[in-house]
Amino acid sequence: MSAPPNGLPAYRVLTGPDDEAFCRRVSEALDLGYELHEGPAVTFNGDRVIVAQAVVWPASRRRADRE
Repeated sequence: MSAPPNGLPAYRVLTGPDDEAFCRRVSEALDLGYELHEGPAVTFNGDRVIVAQAVVWPASRRRADRE
């Protein structure tokens, strides 16, 4: 697949509480073919840990789309 499925953008930032649901969302993006972009950002909002993880569609696939 040369482009992300379902019209998804090549760059996405997934955010949410650091829980099983968030980990599943990141895992689903990886299963679709996205790759992690750097490490996650983590903060504490006074109640719970909040995580942000950027994922990108592989560059080689994006380049192939332009050719």
